[in-house]
Amino acid sequence: MPHYLGIDAGGSQTTCAIGDGQTVHGRSHGVACKLSKVGETQAREVLQSLIQECCKTAGIKASDIEHTCMGVAGISGQKVIESMRAMLSEIVSGEIKIVGDMMIALEAAFAGEPGVIVIAGTGSIAFGRNQRGDTARAGGWGPLISDEGSGEWIGRQAIAQAMRSYDDGASTRLIAEILEIWRVATRDEIATRANASPPPDFAQLFPAVLKSATDHDSLAKEILTSAGMELARLARIVLRKLWLGPAVVNVRVSGGVISNSQLVRDAFQNTLRSERPDVIVSFEPVDPVLGALAMARKAGLSAKV
Repeated sequence: MPHYLGIDAGGSQTTCAIGDGQTVHGRSHGVACKLSKVGETQAREVLQSLIQECCKTAGIKASDIEHTCMGVAGISGQKVIESMRAMLSEIVSGEIKIVGDMMIALEAAFAGEPGVIVIAGTGSIAFGRNQRGDTARAGGWGPLISDEGSGEWIGRQAIAQAMRSYDDGASTRLIAEILEIWRVATRDEIATRANASPPPDFAQLFPAVLKSATDHDSLAKEILTSAGMELARLARIVLRKLWLGPAVVNVRVSGGVISNSQLVRDAFQNTLRSERPDVIVSFEPVDPVLGALAMARKAGLSAKV
C-alpha cells in the first residue's frame, strides 16, 4: 500500500502528516524549519526529527513514502525550492513537490473547488481560484513591505503605537506586556531591541496585544481591528481579480491571528462583506497539512495514470 507525506512548513512551526490513499496514520508537530529563519542545519534537524516521529506513529519507514508535498511559508524562488527538495531527499524516498503554503491551505479548504483562502499567521497572504481554474494572490511579500494583518505586522504595530502613546502622554497596557514578553526593563530597551539588526521576532508580541485587548486596552483593540480590515483588503483584491462582478464565493481563513481573535474575525467579515455582500465567510478550522497530504496523493495518482 502506497504512503504519502504532507508537510506544512509555516513561519513559526512545522507539521507533518503521513497517510495512505484515504486515511491519516501519523502526525507530528514542531518548531519552524524555514530556511531564512533557522538556517539549513537546524531546518534539516527539524525535518528529520518530525518525519521520523511521524513514520514511527504510522508504523512505516521513511523509505516507504512514495510522494511528498511540502508547503513553505514565504517561498521565494527556485533556490529555496531546490534547497528544501535536496534536504527532503536525504530523509524520504519518492517524488517531492515543494509549493507555497497558500496552495496547501487552498487545497485543504476547498479540495480543488473554487474559493479564496486568507492566511494570517507569522505572515499573511490571500490566494484564490475561480471556476475556470485561474488563480490570484495578494500580499505575502515579506514583513518589511507586506504581510498586512499578520502576527509580524501586529507586533510591529504594537511597538510603534505603544511608543507613540508614550510620547503623547497616554497610557496603554501594551508597554507592560511588551516589557514582560521581551524581558526588558525600560522603554529605551524596547526601542533598542525593535531597531536591532537582525530584527527581533515581532510576531512574538501577538499574545501581548491579545492579552491587552482582553483587558479592554483601547489601543490593542484598535490594532486587532485594523489587522482584520487589512486582511479583508487582501481578500477583496483577490476577489476582484477572479470574480469581476457580484458572485457567491466561499472565503475561508487559516492561521493563528484569525483563529485567536474575535476582534480580527469581526473586522475581517464586516469589512469584506461591506463591498462583497455575496461572499460566504467561514471560520471553520482549516488544516493546511491535510492539503499537503492531499496534493501528495494526487501526485501519486497522476504518476500511475
